[in-house]
Amino acid sequence: MTEPRTPDNPTTDLPPGYRMTELGPLPEEWRVVRLGEVARVRYGKAKPQAIGSVPVIGSGGVYARTARPLIDFPTLIIGRKGTAGQVWLLEEPCWPSDTTFYLEWTQPIVVNFLHGYFLLNPLSGEHAKTTLPSLQRPDLEAHPIPLPPLPEQRAIAHVLRAVQEAKEATERVIAAARELKKSLMRHLFTYGPVPLDAINDVPLRETEVGPVPAHWQVVRLGEVAEKPQYGYTASATPEPIGPKFLRITDIQNDKVYWPTVLYCSIEEASLERYQLEKGDILFARIGATTGKTYLVDECPLSVFASYLIRVRTKTNYLLSEHLYFFTHTAQYWQQINAAKGGRLKQGINIPILTSLLLPLPPLDEQREIARILQTVDHKIEAEEARKEALDVLFKSLLHHLMTAKLRLPQEFIRRFEQDSLRDAARFTC
Repeated sequence: MTEPRTPDNPTTDLPPGYRMTELGPLPEEWRVVRLGEVARVRYGKAKPQAIGSVPVIGSGGVYARTARPLIDFPTLIIGRKGTAGQVWLLEEPCWPSDTTFYLEWTQPIVVNFLHGYFLLNPLSGEHAKTTLPSLQRPDLEAHPIPLPPLPEQRAIAHVLRAVQEAKEATERVIAAARELKKSLMRHLFTYGPVPLDAINDVPLRETEVGPVPAHWQVVRLGEVAEKPQYGYTASATPEPIGPKFLRITDIQNDKVYWPTVLYCSIEEASLERYQLEKGDILFARIGATTGKTYLVDECPLSVFASYLIRVRTKTNYLLSEHLYFFTHTAQYWQQINAAKGGRLKQGINIPILTSLLLPLPPLDEQREIARILQTVDHKIEAEEARKEALDVLFKSLLHHLMTAKLRLPQEFIRRFEQDSLRDAARFTC
């Protein structure tokens, strides 16, 4: 790939082979045209009553299914009311509703390329130049778009599609891993860490928390943990005047991003009482996240806020990892929801936590259960990091390729010169 330098004065210092356009510096072989020059802007129609498998698309996306399509070619569907300016790519037969426009192509164009351009340059919304309550057809027809030669359109669309498909594949892996974890949780907290083909050899007994292996105990949390502790009351500040001050809102998806956690002022005597340590488990005690937990691993010097309750396990009986994974089971949430009684403000308190019932395997089985579930968690974390990296890559490529700040190699583009190239031409109309 080649990258033209960014000019200090775009009118006089353009990179070689570039010219100034209303969309900024673009390659000389790229045209800037009005959308109405390459497509007819058509109105969608009211949704038919018949129900079927054909998607019906409104300004907010697919919202129904009908029996027959209004159009059977790849198109862009654009919201004209409600979510005005939202652009949807449809590659299958579909029915654009009467709150949308759709594009009927009058010149060959790679639909995926144009969709990418509108992803980078929304017609309306947070990143658009204006927020439109409704979109008018003349405005849409007059909207300028860049138009590279068809082979380059295909090449750009191909690269973006490849990254997007990799991201979608990663999302499927994450979803499968999460389903696996749910199944493992049910298995491990019912039969223990035994293979599937050995579950019939595990004698079970019925308990207050459901069936468990006969040799497991069922205890109250207060029997196997130190007395829980409410958090520290203080005002959070971005100024580093003391330790980090962990609040409920800092815990998102079982994780804490410590660089964004604010600070608080605290006396030395109180710091020792409220300082977080590895292995602490924090319970949200009020609000929409009541009952959610966070297992402290490595952390900077930190204390926890008053809407959290800290539990420290007696590690000669109960591993903190075992308790943490138990707080993700249905048996745990049944007890929490019963304590809340369906009232959001009711919350939970120390007496409720100490009275919680939980299954208590021998320590070696607790370790094995934690090891198995941590292995799955590490897989999910690795795939989530991959997904995040692919998302960053997609956004970077989208920006650089659509603005021609980055050009694909000519030898790569030449691979897309023939319409017979199936993958490249699939979305050319």
